[in-house]
Amino acid sequence: MPFSLFRKWWVVLLALAAGAALRLWFIHAYPEVQGDPLVYGRIAKNWMLNGVYGKTTSGTLQPTLIRLPGYPLFLAVCFALFGMEHYHAVMFAQTAIDLTTSLLIAAFTRRIWSKRAAWIALWLAVLCPFTANYAAVPLTETLELFWIAVAFYALARFLQTSNTEPPRWRWTLLQALAWSYAALLRPDGALLAVALCPAMVWYARPRWEVKRVARHAGTAALLSVLPFVPWTIRNWRTFHVFQPLAPRYATDPGEPTNPGFNRWTKSVCVDLTCTWEVYWNLDSDLIDIGKLPARAFDTPEQYQETKALLENYNKAQSLTPEMDDRFAQLAAERIRAHPVRFYLLLPLARLADMWLRPRTELLWIELRWWEFQHHEAETVFAWAYAGVNLLYLVAAVFGLRRWPPLAGAMVAFALLRCALLATIEAPEPRYTLECFPIVIALAGVAFSPRRENAIS
Repeated sequence: MPFSLFRKWWVVLLALAAGAALRLWFIHAYPEVQGDPLVYGRIAKNWMLNGVYGKTTSGTLQPTLIRLPGYPLFLAVCFALFGMEHYHAVMFAQTAIDLTTSLLIAAFTRRIWSKRAAWIALWLAVLCPFTANYAAVPLTETLELFWIAVAFYALARFLQTSNTEPPRWRWTLLQALAWSYAALLRPDGALLAVALCPAMVWYARPRWEVKRVARHAGTAALLSVLPFVPWTIRNWRTFHVFQPLAPRYATDPGEPTNPGFNRWTKSVCVDLTCTWEVYWNLDSDLIDIGKLPARAFDTPEQYQETKALLENYNKAQSLTPEMDDRFAQLAAERIRAHPVRFYLLLPLARLADMWLRPRTELLWIELRWWEFQHHEAETVFAWAYAGVNLLYLVAAVFGLRRWPPLAGAMVAFALLRCALLATIEAPEPRYTLECFPIVIALAGVAFSPRRENAIS
């Protein structure tokens, strides 16, 4: 027995070592500290040094609400411990957090299915290149995945309390913490509470009185909302706007949101390439009409109209209100001509891209990876990477067919995310990464046909 136990811990340590090696390799080969990481970092730095949660614009420090405080708070702690703007230390901290996430996924899988499924889930988690890659980038994804794993694990532990005992408050409080911090990282993190709070009541009904369970769920929901009270009050006092989360387009009050351009983009873009070459180029670079997909033009006249509009924009690389109005008119024309495409087909295509696209956005792989004639090796690698992603998803589907305990909660969380993601105009594969804790858990279930003592 002692040898068996030692061997099991040895396997855990081996898995963690392999996972650490993979993440450290990504930090060495593909560190990324540009764009959004610097936005978060500057907010954290200003918060620490000047006591202002803000950004510096043209040398002037101004308050901001474009990002929720969860990740800047994490960066501020890292800066205080390891040195100001020491981003590699942040990456190392995220490596430790991501490995902890892997352990939580394995523990959750053990609770809902079996030990064998847990071992498989552990290895699938530590060796998942898509989640590991984000440890090398100071963005919210690693922490978001951690709190999602915490929430599902806490729910499983809450439901495994004996019927003869009252529900344990520690698991209720841990769920509240997970729901709250997930939402403090990103606005869409609030979907975790939307999915799991009702699940908490639904799955606990056979064990305890509904009133008792509702008290736990209501307390968790209330506690998860409390951190947003000072944030909302601060935004009202500073900007005179009611903003309990963060603006959809990451703009401060008074800054343009470009509704016409965004709606036109939504009638055109379905993949990361279009997001990168069109949406992200606004007000910073040229928008090349030659890189627009064929679906961007329904008629020759519409092509000429779009070409003239983009040529006008490219002269100054700045969108004026008049140009935005013209984009709005162009979008309205396209929507009237093809409403089914706009409201159904394009959202489904964006979802498909976010789930199935090769997750090479952080690698030094050409954006147009499928153009084999320009970069043969990168095209082959991208297809292989897409294959790995597909294997994870297919395994999860087979695991879901076994319908393990809490499968309904997992499906609800994934569907809520998909419903939200179907509304955006600029798809990115990382937006579906938040579903990978449940993808990996279900994949572990797929490879373990026999269920052991688990949640009933």
